[in-house]
Amino acid sequence: MKKKLGGAVLGLAGMAAGVVAGGAVSARASSKKVNELMEGHRKVHALYMAFDQWLRIHQEGKTLVEYFRQNQYQTVAIYGMKELGERLYDELKGTDVTVRYIIDQNADMIYADVDVVTPEDVLEPVDVIVVTAIYYFDEIEENLSGKIQCPIVSLEDILYEI
Repeated sequence: MKKKLGGAVLGLAGMAAGVVAGGAVSARASSKKVNELMEGHRKVHALYMAFDQWLRIHQEGKTLVEYFRQNQYQTVAIYGMKELGERLYDELKGTDVTVRYIIDQNADMIYADVDVVTPEDVLEPVDVIVVTAIYYFDEIEENLSGKIQCPIVSLEDILYEI
């Protein structure tokens, strides 16, 4: 009887250890998922705030072209061709500020009236590169800074400087 009782106790102890270990693994997986969701939320919030500021600028009768003129930037490269990049391209099209090319990691998936290159390609000289992937600005600036000798600015900074 003692052997059966000892085996049962060991079995229960093993099950308990399994539950605890499984709970720890599950908690780590849940924590990772929560972190991913929070990062997604922060990215969407940054995008929302940028569009809100852009709308405020337009309601005041201003455009982003003013920023480029004030800083004597006549040629621009746009980094990132998602929502913000598309809107910036549209706003500059037909003005005296020329978008020379677009930089995007998915260059082969983007169709535009100008050249589209990847960050790894040779970057032709321009007056400024505007990063529209605002959430990743620091990483992008670090990656590009050794490749080209012009200012690299975040669209977010432009929106709050006008």
